[in-house]
Amino acid sequence: MRDLLNDLEQGQKPDPIRQAQEKMRRPLPKRFYKDVFVVGEEGAYKVKLDERAVRTPGGAELVVPTEGAAQLVAGEYAAQGEHIDPMSMPVTRLVNTAIDGVATDPQVVLEDVLRYASSDLIFYRADSPERLVQNQRDAWDPVLEWMETTIGARFMLAEGVMHVQQPKETLAALGSYLVQRRETFRLSALHVMTTLMGSALLALGVESGFLEAEAGWNAAHVDENWNISQWGEDSEAAARMAARKRDMLAAVELLKVL
Repeated sequence: MRDLLNDLEQGQKPDPIRQAQEKMRRPLPKRFYKDVFVVGEEGAYKVKLDERAVRTPGGAELVVPTEGAAQLVAGEYAAQGEHIDPMSMPVTRLVNTAIDGVATDPQVVLEDVLRYASSDLIFYRADSPERLVQNQRDAWDPVLEWMETTIGARFMLAEGVMHVQQPKETLAALGSYLVQRRETFRLSALHVMTTLMGSALLALGVESGFLEAEAGWNAAHVDENWNISQWGEDSEAAARMAARKRDMLAAVELLKVL
C-alpha cells in the first residue's frame, strides 16, 4: 500500500468523486416503475424497480453490503413522483458516487480527506469577540482532545486565517487512522461529511460516534451561527445550508446501517 502522506505531498490526482458526480448531471427521467423492492443475501443487496435492477449513472449494478443500506435507497426511489430527481435522493447519490467514483481509487479520496485535515476548520480561531472565542473552544476543543487521546495526534492552532503547518508526525498518525476507514461506502460517507462541514476532524468525530450528527453540524457552523445571531439570516443562504445538512444527515444514516 502506498504511503498516504507521500501521495499527499506529490499533489492531487483526478478526482473520482467529481467524475462520478458529473455522470449524474442528466435531464430528469420519468418514473417508469410501479414497485420498489430489495433482493439479495448477506453482503450483496440490490434494489429492483419492478423487475429491473437499479444501476448507477456509470452503468454499474447498484449493490450495497447491507440490507439496511439497500432499504434506504429503495425508500428514496419509492418516494419519487412523476420524475426521478437525484437531488431528492441523497443516499442514492452517495451510493452512486461510492460505486462509480470512490471504489475506482479510494487512495485519492483518502488523500483528499487528509488534505482537509491538514488545514482543518477547527485549527483557526477568532481572537475576538470573547463570546465567539468561547463558542469555538466549547465546540472544537473536545474534538481535538478526543483525537489526541484516540490516535496520539496533537494539532497546532492559530488565530485568524494565517496557515499553520501541522507536524508531520501528527498527519502521519491521522493518515494511519484514516486508512482503517477505506471501505468504499464508509469512506464515501466520511468524504461527504468532510466536504459539507469543511472539517475532516468533525466528520471523523461523527463517523466514530464521538459526536452526534446535530452536534457535529453545529460545531461546523459556529462562525456562521454567530454571524446570524448578530446580523440575521439570509433566506437563500439558509436554503443552501438546509440542503447541505440534508446530504450530511443522509451520510450519517448510511453509516448507521453499514
